[in-house]
Amino acid sequence: MSRLHLPSGLKHGLPFLIPEDWSAEQALAVFELLDDLREVIWQRYQVSIQSLLEEQRRSESISTSTGEHLDQEPF
Repeated sequence: MSRLHLPSGLKHGLPFLIPEDWSAEQALAVFELLDDLREVIWQRYQVSIQSLLEEQRRSESISTSTGEHLDQEPF
């Protein structure tokens, strides 16, 4: 079984088990619930989330430019 590539980038932790016998309606209901939850969180924490994402990207950019990614081949 191949591993899913999650948007968070997490590669370990608790697995999400989804029953194989869900109907399309059940899957859609959960999908819409998660979409609504994401929107509610975004409305409440938008500024904080944007600041944190910017900080993380800046940190990643700095570590890349200083050569901290030693596993990458040079040009």
